[in-house]
Amino acid sequence: MLKRRNQKPRWARPNNYSDDVHSTWLMQEMLYYLHFCLMSSILGHGNSRAFKKEKEGGCPPPPQVEKRTWGSRLPGEAADGGRGAPVVARLTGPRLEHPLLKAPPEAPGGSRAALRFPNRTEARLRLAPRVLQPEDRRRPPWKHVRAASGRLPNAVKALALSKAGRGLHTPGAGTRARSPALHPGRQPGRDHRAGAEAPSPGRAPLARAAVARATGAAPAADPPRETRYRSPLAGSDRRGHGGSHDVLLPEQENDAKLRGLAAPSNLSMNQTLEGHSGSVQVVAWNEQYQKLTTSDQNGLIIVWMLYKGSWYEEMINSRNKSVVRSMSWNADGQKICIVYEDGAVIVGSVDGNRIWGKELKGIQLCHVAWSTDSKILLFGMANGEIHVYDNQGNFIIKMRLSCLVNVTGAISIAGIHWYHGTEGYVEPDCPCLAICFDNGRCQIMRHENDRNPVLIDTGMHVVSIQWNHTGSVLAVAGSQKVVTQDKDVNTVQFYTPFGEHLGTLKVPGKRMSALSWEGGGLKIALAVDSFIYFANIRPDYKWGYCSNTVVYAYTTPDRPEYCVVFWDTKNNEKYVKYVKSLISVTTCGDFCILATKADESHPQFVLVLCNSIGTPLDPKYIDIVPLFVTMTKTHVIAASKEAFYIWQYRVAKKLMALEINQITRPRREGRERVYHVDDTPSASVDGVPDYSKAIQGTRDPICAITASDKTLIVGRESGTIQRYSLPNVGLIQKYFLNCRAYRLSLNCNSSRLAIIDISGVLTFFDLDSRAMDSTGQQVIGELLKLERKDVWDMKWAKDNPDLFAMMEKTRMYVFRNLDPEEPIQTSGYICNFEDLEIKSVLLDEILKDPEHPNKDYMLNFEIRSLRDSRALLEKVGIEDASQFIEDNPHPRLWRLLAEAALQKLDLCTAEQAFVRCEDYQGIKFVKRLGNLQSEAMKQAEVVAYFGRFEEAERMYLDMDRRDLAIGLRLKLVDWFRVLHLLKTGSGVADDSLLEQAHNAIGDYFADRQKWLNAVEYYVQGRNQERLAECYYMLEDYEGLESLASSLPENHKLLPDIAQMFVRVGMCGQAVTAFLRCNQPKAAVDTCVHLHQWNKAVELAKSHNMKEIGSLLARYASHLLEKNKTLEAIELYRKASYFFDAAKLMFKIADEEAKKRAKPLRVKKLYVLAALLVQQHQEQVKSAQRGKAGGESSEAASALAGFLEEEVLPTAGRFTDSAWRGAEAYHFFVLAQRQLYEGYVDTALQTAFHLRDYEDIIPAVEIYSLLALCACASRAFGTCSKAFIKLESLETLSSEQKQQYEDLALEIFTKHTPKDNRKSELDSLLEGGEGKLPTCVATGRPITEYQFWMCSVCRHCVHAQEISSCAFCPLCHSAVGKCSPEDLATAYNNRGQIKYFRVDFYEAMDDYTSAIEVQPSFEIPYYNRGLILYRLGYFDEALEDFKKVLDLNPGFQDAILSLKQTILDKEEKQRRKTKRNIEKNY
Repeated sequence: MLKRRNQKPRWARPNNYSDDVHSTWLMQEMLYYLHFCLMSSILGHGNSRAFKKEKEGGCPPPPQVEKRTWGSRLPGEAADGGRGAPVVARLTGPRLEHPLLKAPPEAPGGSRAALRFPNRTEARLRLAPRVLQPEDRRRPPWKHVRAASGRLPNAVKALALSKAGRGLHTPGAGTRARSPALHPGRQPGRDHRAGAEAPSPGRAPLARAAVARATGAAPAADPPRETRYRSPLAGSDRRGHGGSHDVLLPEQENDAKLRGLAAPSNLSMNQTLEGHSGSVQVVAWNEQYQKLTTSDQNGLIIVWMLYKGSWYEEMINSRNKSVVRSMSWNADGQKICIVYEDGAVIVGSVDGNRIWGKELKGIQLCHVAWSTDSKILLFGMANGEIHVYDNQGNFIIKMRLSCLVNVTGAISIAGIHWYHGTEGYVEPDCPCLAICFDNGRCQIMRHENDRNPVLIDTGMHVVSIQWNHTGSVLAVAGSQKVVTQDKDVNTVQFYTPFGEHLGTLKVPGKRMSALSWEGGGLKIALAVDSFIYFANIRPDYKWGYCSNTVVYAYTTPDRPEYCVVFWDTKNNEKYVKYVKSLISVTTCGDFCILATKADESHPQFVLVLCNSIGTPLDPKYIDIVPLFVTMTKTHVIAASKEAFYIWQYRVAKKLMALEINQITRPRREGRERVYHVDDTPSASVDGVPDYSKAIQGTRDPICAITASDKTLIVGRESGTIQRYSLPNVGLIQKYFLNCRAYRLSLNCNSSRLAIIDISGVLTFFDLDSRAMDSTGQQVIGELLKLERKDVWDMKWAKDNPDLFAMMEKTRMYVFRNLDPEEPIQTSGYICNFEDLEIKSVLLDEILKDPEHPNKDYMLNFEIRSLRDSRALLEKVGIEDASQFIEDNPHPRLWRLLAEAALQKLDLCTAEQAFVRCEDYQGIKFVKRLGNLQSEAMKQAEVVAYFGRFEEAERMYLDMDRRDLAIGLRLKLVDWFRVLHLLKTGSGVADDSLLEQAHNAIGDYFADRQKWLNAVEYYVQGRNQERLAECYYMLEDYEGLESLASSLPENHKLLPDIAQMFVRVGMCGQAVTAFLRCNQPKAAVDTCVHLHQWNKAVELAKSHNMKEIGSLLARYASHLLEKNKTLEAIELYRKASYFFDAAKLMFKIADEEAKKRAKPLRVKKLYVLAALLVQQHQEQVKSAQRGKAGGESSEAASALAGFLEEEVLPTAGRFTDSAWRGAEAYHFFVLAQRQLYEGYVDTALQTAFHLRDYEDIIPAVEIYSLLALCACASRAFGTCSKAFIKLESLETLSSEQKQQYEDLALEIFTKHTPKDNRKSELDSLLEGGEGKLPTCVATGRPITEYQFWMCSVCRHCVHAQEISSCAFCPLCHSAVGKCSPEDLATAYNNRGQIKYFRVDFYEAMDDYTSAIEVQPSFEIPYYNRGLILYRLGYFDEALEDFKKVLDLNPGFQDAILSLKQTILDKEEKQRRKTKRNIEKNY
């Protein structure tokens, strides 16, 4: 593999050079220019590696650099590896050593005849909106090609240009300008694809092409065909015998007005790279790491790097066995593949490490190429075969070469180029692999296994091929035989990826050896003999100009769509939209037409009408391919090759005017019409468009169209021009030309037609002239004598039919009555020509960075008459300028005179000039000025008229006329300045005007969605409506609520604010707003809409609205009919109908239990039902408290309790024992879990509890589990009882009973049916009044005083068990910190346990502690009262029972106890009285 200099095993280190030559180096700024690299094979230099000293004419010796591996960065080097991006060429012959090249002398006209190559690092080239049939041979792909040539002392053998393209490598010689001929009209080859159809609309040619006469030639009307410039080295006799190549750096003049291709550039320096001892054979450029790799005839490989403007050897390698035939870097620049003639293949990394190598025996290699993803390698053989290998060197398949079918004889591969997609693709699944053979056959493939490649026969001997930087154009260079000439002609053919021929470029010279694209695709370099030719290319971008907006389209690698940018050049704002399968962009007036394909699988196409910010207004689907599109202010015309479609489009402002006429007559038909090009339509209005005409073929296809408001022109390939009338389409006249039109354009009055043919020749045709021919017949139409070549753009003036501007090469010419003015050096595309001003745009510069267009790329040019008039007004005077304008009248010139007269207060002349330019507003302004008495006032008005508002305001303030200054700003709608003037005035400002200014500024910010700024000004302007809108857009609902609360009752804004709250789901705020504006019905509807049924019920009750109950019931029944029981439960729950929700939940739980669903699921359903019951009970208690809150008598409380007692029993088990279902399935699951975990005794205790739940869980399951647990616990007595119960169940079949009997017999024949140990279960689990609570965590009874009770379900857990639980084992409620309620409950429960143990006084102490912790807890009062009652303390018991009823009037047990205590107290008093009486007697 490669090795570094002076290091034997691998890559060499750079030689150590002295540091004393840093000051002699070229400035690093030169790295920004475009380089080409040409390599020469020169004799007699041996193996010398040293650079020549500066005094000997070479470059200075390089400095000392750090030692590094290949691919690392030097100090100060750019992160991208350097700026250099050379073009590489192979050279043979003697080497000339020379000093730095100097700039050539200037040619006539001020330009230089040199190798001009501006920097094009980021330019993008887009396809033109044309779809070609395979047999169609259209014009070349450029609007203009400027050719220049550099003379070299030896024949150039190859070229290779990097993307950056910043350097030119050449052995150094004179420069010479040539003018190659271009013959684009004839197609040399044809498309060989079987069954080829019309390509997709996205597959379009680039632009037109033409060749400039000579670089730097004077722009004369008939320039010379060739201009020669002698180099300072011409005639040098110095010779050499080594291999070297030189670096030439183009130097551009820094002129802000001359950008792009028009910017001059000169060759300014030369550096000789000496390193090879033989003829350089192969070169490769690494774009990512900016490295140049070269190989000579001896097999020596050198990697060059750029450091501070000079090139140095970085690594070398010599295999000394064979010659390198090809080298290729992969897409990311990490790997290089080197193939040798003897079949050796080496793949290495960018840092010089060898990855793998392989010897292909018996194969002679000549080409190599990487795939886009670096997974595939293509090897081209000397016999013309191409083999496919993977990236590890394993053979995959031999490529099928469809282009060589029926080809005999020896062939060789001319080139393989695989476009890597770094700039995106013109279409998804676009062909990108080009393979061409020397016999002219070429195939373009989507991938290496493409079974349907694009086949091309170029008809020439091919030497080189290369894609441009976007993969949209394939250049094929070679030679072609011409019948009229004895020798072959050097030719370059250009094709799209789909095989469509774009153009032909013929270049003089004996033999072409190589070609290379410039990095931005705007230039192409051709190596012919000892010359290098450069051609400028003017792409036909997808672009347009409408209403101060430039519309342009481009593609990106990360998206398949076209990115269409609407750039407002006035405000420097842009709007972006993405369009699939974009065909063309057409503009007119304020609107734009985007022609696209509807869908890949659908044959229709779409014309989308957009405004100047890209908003689609009206799309139209058509069934013809819109190859050519033009539009006027009222019509859109789209044409295929056979037919044209006319659409009379309408927009909003036009409809307003048309609606007036539509009042008395119906809407006009015929807005869409389709005509075949061979038809002869009359002027009648047709009906529905008939697309069947469009599919009929024609022998003379359409090649161009144009239209004005009253005329439609259709050009055909034979040269026929057909003229139609508009809006009623009728064929008026046919004209015959001797050229095939590429582009047509009508002047403003439709009297003249401009034709640019496919060769770039501009001619003019007078449509209305009448003359007599040789036969004496009258002929309509005349071809004018003016003819211009190399034209790629032109534009008629909108206000003068005799004015037009055209682009020829890199110059703009303005013609008046076919007489040219002096040219303007520019490369811009003409946007608009109006009022004697030309507006152009530098699209080349914009598309370098299309996401950030710069206003500097918009250029304005004034024509000569306007410039002369302005000069006369400035230097001579109004009188002489008036006479000049009289001789050259134009509204713009008269307006210019009027403005000059106004500045000098010459009102008479100003009025006359305004009259001549028909400016009625100007005339009125002059009249108003005449009525003013003060000269200062007149001057201020004139200053304001010219738009110098700051100066006018200052003059008004100097005159102490602040009111006029405010009035001026009011007219300008400059409310910021109005507010400033109002606040800075000495007097009291007008409150209404101040409020208006605040509101207007608030509107300004609100229109730009700067809501926070708008709020500030709306508050000061007291604009409550817009303030509410701003709060809503800011999502500041607190501010909106505050605003609603600050409004008075029944304010008109309250319903709107309430609706805002409704839209965001804020029910409470919305209800409050509705109630404040007296709309309770809307408030209830809001609650229903937001499913806040409880609030809806409350509102309905408080406002006596009875329909809420029926609505709730209706909605619930609707849900139940659809089996949405859970939704109905949720509905009832939200509406606080807890009892109905609980019944439905119990129903669901019972159904799931019957289905034998998972016990845990059934338990959860019962828990939810019990929770709903508890909520219902709390609701009832709260309601009873509210009813009896004001009544303190015992009778009232007792009566309420009796009424409640009558209601509660109707609830059945839902209220009496809500938790029984949850308890049953809880213990059922707990017992099984304990059993499987091995706690058999505990499981048995838990299973005993299930005996009380036979109404919930089937008895067979309960006693089966009990028998199982008893057997596991060896309590066979209990087990026997369980089997007896199972055998007696009536629900079991006889077979099941027999199975149980057999199982019991098997068990009890082995074990005695007797419990092995005495259990306390019988005593602890006995029912009765003294039944102990059960721990729901373990199933054991609670006998201790300390335990935990759940505050939700009121079930108990052992204290030691609850410490390890985060949730209640039964109801799964969270176990939090002990609240007063929980502590009071704990005291009460402990007192209950002490009460069961007959520790009455200790129990009363716990009850008293519970009361102290929570005085509102009625249960401890009741329990203490019972103990006091039993102990005979009736008075104290009465106090406790009364307290209970005060806290909870519906406590039934307290009511009964109270009555019984009263009766017993009375009875005790009677007995005491009776005893006293008896004692006394």
